[in-house]
Amino acid sequence: MSEGMLQGMSQGMSGGMSQGVMQVVVIGYVWPEPNSSAAGQNMLALINQFLSYGHNVTFMTAAADSTHKADLDNIGVSSEAVALNCSSFNERIEKLSPNVVIFDRYMTEEQFSWRVKDACPSAIRILNTEDLHSLRQARHDAVKAHDNALRASKETAATPVVSHIASAAKEADCNTPLAQREIAAILRCDLTLVISRTEYALLTDYYHVPAKQLYYHPLNLATVTDKAPDFEKRTDIVTIGNFRHAPNWDAVLQLKQTVWPAIRKVLPQANLHIYGAYPPKKATQLHNPKTGFYVDGWAENAHDVIANAKLLIAPLRFGAGIKGKILEAMRCGTPTLTTWVGAEGIAEKMSPITPFAVSSSLKSTEATENSATQPAWGGAICDTAEDFAKHAARLYNSEESWSLASKLGLALYHDFENDNESETLAERVAIIASDVNAHRKALFLQGLLWHQTLNASKYMSQWIEAKNQNL
Repeated sequence: MSEGMLQGMSQGMSGGMSQGVMQVVVIGYVWPEPNSSAAGQNMLALINQFLSYGHNVTFMTAAADSTHKADLDNIGVSSEAVALNCSSFNERIEKLSPNVVIFDRYMTEEQFSWRVKDACPSAIRILNTEDLHSLRQARHDAVKAHDNALRASKETAATPVVSHIASAAKEADCNTPLAQREIAAILRCDLTLVISRTEYALLTDYYHVPAKQLYYHPLNLATVTDKAPDFEKRTDIVTIGNFRHAPNWDAVLQLKQTVWPAIRKVLPQANLHIYGAYPPKKATQLHNPKTGFYVDGWAENAHDVIANAKLLIAPLRFGAGIKGKILEAMRCGTPTLTTWVGAEGIAEKMSPITPFAVSSSLKSTEATENSATQPAWGGAICDTAEDFAKHAARLYNSEESWSLASKLGLALYHDFENDNESETLAERVAIIASDVNAHRKALFLQGLLWHQTLNASKYMSQWIEAKNQNL
């Protein structure tokens, strides 16, 4: 089936588009900010993907306006503000009569999917996960429990928290109320976009989500077009990430408390530059040039920042999905020091994985050209502050080691770039569009979750709306 089939599919879809042009509505959790996060880049890429098929796209969100949002008007996308818990949305979505509705993250699906189902029952409902929020939260909870246990045991402040990262996040409980909510949202939708092979395996093998409801849709990667600066033209170490994202803020704290002091002992000439959108006061207060710790905040051009650094560092203790900063570093030929959390979803080509994390057998190693484990990580996967310091010194001081890591990272980037489904998203949507009812009939759990006795979100929203009208 060719991509052109998508444009020709109009049978069985709301709107009955005679020319095959689809009306696509994206309901965003936030405004897309491609320069603030990988999630923003991913959302904009998804919008552009449907535009490239020749379809009309409308972006809706209940989020507050943003100074860093993408210029959607410039790419031909109309945008609208919508209200939560308000029947005005039903009227608007019915008027738009979309063929496809994309919910940005499970929270948006909970708020709006029942309204879409009531107003436009034939519209294909697609959930864009970005990452599995319940997995990220479960790992965060495991790390917090670990930290609390350390404090309770009266361990000294000098104990490197990062040294326990491999064991802490892997204790995550994946059977939680939040997981139940997120998996329910996935099951209610006709198709869910999954950004990571690891999370795809978790959904199918652990949660038993039918494969026909899932589509592996990795981050849209930019083509490597220009030659990055050489070793001698680069300086310092960078990390980058939206400060509002809990894993990123935690990583900054790990850098401040344990990782950067260890690196500074072996690299007294190096500086660390921390970039990211929305730095709070508690972050800017960590700025300390005397120790080479620079909190620089917003980066106008993340690519240039990473391409001119010798190393990118990301001591992530928890998280989920794919880390856009690490892929960008590989694209720039910048060696990366991270943890198994940062490598997850990218490093599968290096070693077998569990459904929840990169295998613990994946250790930091000094790769060689003739290594039997190729393709190897372009930098190092670290477990402790000492690991970070050792590999930072090796890569920062040795042009030979740095150049090899740079080449290995770029090779892994190209491998990841070519890791796609055999059918395009256009083809998958076209298959569903050809007979939406047949697709749904085969999904027993979808029908079960839409049963009126389980529509808690719908009735809660209606209660809030009625309450607001009486104020």
